[in-house]
Amino acid sequence: VQLQASGGGLVQAGGSLRLSCAASGRTFSTYAMGWFRQAPGKEREFVAAISGSGGSTYVPSSVKGRFTISRDNAQNTMYLQMNSLKPEDTAVYFCAAGLQWLAVRSYQYDYWGQGTQVTVSS
Repeated sequence: VQLQASGGGLVQAGGSLRLSCAASGRTFSTYAMGWFRQAPGKEREFVAAISGSGGSTYVPSSVKGRFTISRDNAQNTMYLQMNSLKPEDTAVYFCAAGLQWLAVRSYQYDYWGQGTQVTVSS
């Protein structure tokens, strides 16, 4: 599986962005997917996860109510809708694919996209 993340950019605090992760291959729905982010000097942080069917999702409390993960298996694409963005959301965002259901650790994912920069100005 090859993953390509896109949709990052510069936005003011309180604004919104939608990230996309396009996947290659015919077995996209087989894989659970996730989003992680990494700010300079910090460890990679889990942001959201979704099951292969899209029927189950999980987001941590740090982004709950602001971020929504979804997927379109017909389009081999996963999304992260980010609302009410804060300066502390600034990071490179990575999408990942794996076989573990709603995994929250980076090592539980087997495939990674290249990352897309999200910058939130105050």
